[in-house]
Amino acid sequence: MATADIPAVALDGLTRRFGSLTAVDGLSFAVRRGELFGLLGPDGAGKTTTLRMLAGVLPPTAGDARLQGVSVVQDPEGVKRSLAYMSQRFGLYADLTVLENIEFYADLYEVPRSERRARYARLFQFSNLRPFKDRLAGKLSGGMKQKLGLSCALVHQPEILLLDEPTFGVDPVSRRELWLIVHEMVSHGVTAIVSTAYMDEAERFDRVALIHQGRLLALGTPGELQAAVPGAVVEMKVDRAREARAFALTLPGVRTATAFGERLHLAVDVASGGAAVLAASLRAAGFAAAEARPIDPSMEDVFVDQVSRARVA
Repeated sequence: MATADIPAVALDGLTRRFGSLTAVDGLSFAVRRGELFGLLGPDGAGKTTTLRMLAGVLPPTAGDARLQGVSVVQDPEGVKRSLAYMSQRFGLYADLTVLENIEFYADLYEVPRSERRARYARLFQFSNLRPFKDRLAGKLSGGMKQKLGLSCALVHQPEILLLDEPTFGVDPVSRRELWLIVHEMVSHGVTAIVSTAYMDEAERFDRVALIHQGRLLALGTPGELQAAVPGAVVEMKVDRAREARAFALTLPGVRTATAFGERLHLAVDVASGGAAVLAASLRAAGFAAAEARPIDPSMEDVFVDQVSRARVA
C-alpha cells in the first residue's frame, strides 16, 4: 500500500480503563491526511484520554491506534516523531519570555539552527505575537498563552497536530485567531485532530466524531450529521423553559426536547402536527409560548438526538 493511501490516524478498538471506569470504549475510525477532524463531546466524554493515547503518553488498555502507520502500542516513542500534542495545560514556562519559550521547544525538538529564523518569523506572522516576544509568558492573557502554546507545538513543523480543547476559556477574538492558525496549518497539509465541548465549533471541521461516555455516537461531516436527524426540529420561545421542556416530552411525536435559555428545540416526527400544533399545546397547558418555527438542526440538536438513540439501542 502506498504511503498516501495510509490514513494519517487510524483507531482500532481503542480502549482505556481506569480501574472500574471505562474512559474510552472501543473507538474505531480513521482520519485522512490533511483533514481537520473534530472530537466533539461534553466534559467527561473521553476526548482528552483519547488524545493522550494518540500522543503516545498514555498506553491503551485494549485496542490500538496508528499514526502514519506507526502503532501507539508497539512504538509509542516512534509515534511522537511526527506529531505535536497541545494539552489543556500546555507546558509554558512563566518565567521565560515568548521568544525564549519558542526557542526552548526548538531545542527540545532539535530544530536545525539554520532553519530557526525563518520558522520563528512564520510563527510570529500568524500568531501576531512578535510585539510581545520579550514579554514573560506568565504576563500574557489566556488567549495569548494559547497562541504561544500552539506556536511552541508547531515549531518543529509536525505532520499531525493534536489539540485538546485549545479554545476553552478563551475570549472570542483570540478564539477566532486560534482557529485561523489551525486552518493555516491544515491548508499546508497538516492533519489536525481537535477536541472541543463547544458544539458551535463543529462547522469548522471537515468531519466530526461525536463522543459520549467514551463511545462513538456518530461520524461524518457536520452537514451529514445534521441531515441525519429524522423528522424536523422546531424552535419556540417559552416561559419556564425547563418546565415547558418536561411537558413537551409528553406530547405525541416529540422525540427530544432541549432548553436553550428561553427557547426550546423540539425534535419531532413529521406526524406530530407541525409547529403550530406544538405551540398551541404548550399554551393550553399554561405556558406563554410564541409561535414555533422549523429550523435546521444545530449540532446540539444532533448530539441530543444521537444520545437519545444510543439510550434506546
